[in-house]
Amino acid sequence: MPQAIDSSKPAAILLAAGKGTRMKSDLPKVVFEVGGRPMVCAVADACRAAGVERIIAVVGHRQELVREALRGYEGIEFAVQTEQLGTGHAVMSAAECFSGVRQSVFVLCGDGPLIRPSTLRTMLERHRGLGAAATLATAEIEDPTGYGRIFRDANRRFLAIVEHRNCTPGQLAIREVNPSYYCFDSQHLFNALKGVTRNPLSGEYYLTDVPGLLLEQGARVEVIEAVPPEDVLSINTPEDLALVDRIFRSRRDTSPAEAAP
Repeated sequence: MPQAIDSSKPAAILLAAGKGTRMKSDLPKVVFEVGGRPMVCAVADACRAAGVERIIAVVGHRQELVREALRGYEGIEFAVQTEQLGTGHAVMSAAECFSGVRQSVFVLCGDGPLIRPSTLRTMLERHRGLGAAATLATAEIEDPTGYGRIFRDANRRFLAIVEHRNCTPGQLAIREVNPSYYCFDSQHLFNALKGVTRNPLSGEYYLTDVPGLLLEQGARVEVIEAVPPEDVLSINTPEDLALVDRIFRSRRDTSPAEAAP
């Protein structure tokens, strides 16, 4: 008998289907260790500390290793992304997990172990307090190369997330970036994903298109500058991994609650 779902509690979708190609390994990136454990565990821990009960991990490449890494988490669910067709396609792979239930859902990358439970709690409070369809947490960083930019109008109202490769020269100068911290109303999320089309440059379906589509539909999209620049550090190389591992261990030693239990 399927477990009853408490829709008053937030859920989380963790994107964990990618390869670790630039890590010079065939392993999924999310199983590389940070703080002595697969990095995806740090993201799952932060979700649990923020009150998340349901965690749906989207797996793909060598999925048995990701499943094993998350084996100790009660109530973990898995969705399979059969092809690597982008973040929008990955999230859509989890649609069946939300059939018949409507709840707030975080969408997070499994390779972001510096995420803080306090950031997720801040997002959820804003999201629910204002009845938003989507809430994004952003960061201001010195070097935004490679990150999607937060494009606003002259009154600082959010307009869209523009992927780096699609930016105009003017947009490339924007330092407010999208670190892929999202909170959605699940019904709005999966309805909007049906309208996402393949990006002409990459051939992928981008989750970053969803907030703009929601705005076009008249839904409320909130943006909160809540992510410390340090937390945005990407892990793409062994050198990146070593740096994030040092930061994670230092944070865990000095502030265990923010390193996630």
